[in-house]
Amino acid sequence: MTDEQARTADLVQRSLSTETAATFGDRLADQADWLRDAIEAGRLDNADFAVGLELEAYAVTAGDAASDDADGDTTADSATAVSDGGQAATGGTAVADDATDPRLARLPEAVFEESTANKELGLHNVEINTDPTLLGDAGLAAQADEIRERTAAARAATADHDREIVLDAMWTLPPSEGAADYLSATTDRDGVVFADNMRQYPRYVAIDNDAIRHAGGEIGFSVPGVETAFPSILFESLATSIQPHLQIPSADDFPDYYNTAIRTLGPVLALATNSPFMPAEFYDVADPEAVVDETPHELRIAVFEQSVNQTDHAKVRVPRDIDTTTDVVDRVVADDPYAPFLREWVADDDRETLADRLWEFTHKRGTYWRWLRCVVGGDHIDDDNDTHSLRIEYRPIPTQPTVTDIVGIQALVAGVIRGLVAADHPLSTLPWDDAEESFYNAAADGIDAELAWVTADGERTTDSDAIFDELFEYARHGLGISGVSSDAIDDYLDPIEARVSAEATPSGWKKQQVRDRLANGDDLTAAIEGMQREYIQRSREDDAFVDWL
Repeated sequence: MTDEQARTADLVQRSLSTETAATFGDRLADQADWLRDAIEAGRLDNADFAVGLELEAYAVTAGDAASDDADGDTTADSATAVSDGGQAATGGTAVADDATDPRLARLPEAVFEESTANKELGLHNVEINTDPTLLGDAGLAAQADEIRERTAAARAATADHDREIVLDAMWTLPPSEGAADYLSATTDRDGVVFADNMRQYPRYVAIDNDAIRHAGGEIGFSVPGVETAFPSILFESLATSIQPHLQIPSADDFPDYYNTAIRTLGPVLALATNSPFMPAEFYDVADPEAVVDETPHELRIAVFEQSVNQTDHAKVRVPRDIDTTTDVVDRVVADDPYAPFLREWVADDDRETLADRLWEFTHKRGTYWRWLRCVVGGDHIDDDNDTHSLRIEYRPIPTQPTVTDIVGIQALVAGVIRGLVAADHPLSTLPWDDAEESFYNAAADGIDAELAWVTADGERTTDSDAIFDELFEYARHGLGISGVSSDAIDDYLDPIEARVSAEATPSGWKKQQVRDRLANGDDLTAAIEGMQREYIQRSREDDAFVDWL
């Protein structure tokens, strides 16, 4: 065991101790009190709405990448990375059987040194973030430019090492050792489980060990056609997502935006579904056609929920409405704890910034994995919009096939939340239970799901045409009142709205591809992998998903 691994094992054991839990709880309570006071005093108010984005992707072998070389080094990263409040990320090794066949691949360290891309839970994963900008014509254009430029830079850096970045929501082309072996490879070091293909930050390892402990040693997973179990949460890294952010200027208004956003989750997800299949080796079925019909359009929802929902109360779920903005603080405090850390383990300087002051609170918020959540603080934008802010993090959207699709979804989310509240639309009167059901219906059935909505006239409806009409109407309204030009709005939203008229989403395209291949004589493995290769080819060549139709 290396010194770094020994330090990680020590930190994990300290994290899971009763002494740490007590100290962490005391600090959490103090920081929550401070934060409630700051919210009520208006110290987290800002002048403007602002937007940002997190984009996750994965890597496959490319070109003549037929072997892992020294560039594929998997040395564990520094323990200082535990201060990252995001969810864990994973990755893994891949050696293609055929030099031209794309297979899941771990990313070399050089990719992250040569681009602005960030590491994620898996060694095969990459995250690309934008800097926040004001919601307006120039700001949204800057977001689009930055997404394109940073994705292109990450792809260029990856290509230099015979890898390719894939914009997709779930990988199905496994590495050479197979998906199950890759996701299940673990090593025990001093009683601490290390997932071999997980980025071994102490925080990630601690979360993993806490989940395993709660689950009784292994974590079961069940979806149509698949019944299996894993010794680690690493299987969460099967899936990737995009997470649009919307800064809300006034804390007093935050509940209106938050509660309205909950009721958009179903319709927005229904247009974005993109992960209907696991790697084929996990399926044990006699009737593959039935599995294609039965599998949810968005398996990412099940993967994330089943991987980390191991405590008494589900940590990944649709959040309840809030009455006051300070409710978002109370929810984090009350959430079942996972792997608490103390700041002095990773930093010895004074707590001078907001992030430092709220370090333990932010750490716990990092495991408050609701499909919608409030994030406190952020980057400085200008003199009127600083690091003291409140924003909505919109979490259920799978990674889309192209940058154009990603830009469009970001604009749709920001626009519709802004537009509905600005117009005093009655959507917030939709009962929460109906909004939750709508969300899970979308995960199951995609664009054909039974959705729930309240129209501008106050009428309840499940008519998808009416729902999507209003979704885009108010997204256009929200972007328009934010200063985005009508031509730009069309550029952003038209590729997503075209999915409605075509009655097609990426998940539906994937299902049809597999159906067609099965009908032509392929077995399920060949059908899924053939679909995935076609997806990768089209996602690199076409501007938007609708061009595939």
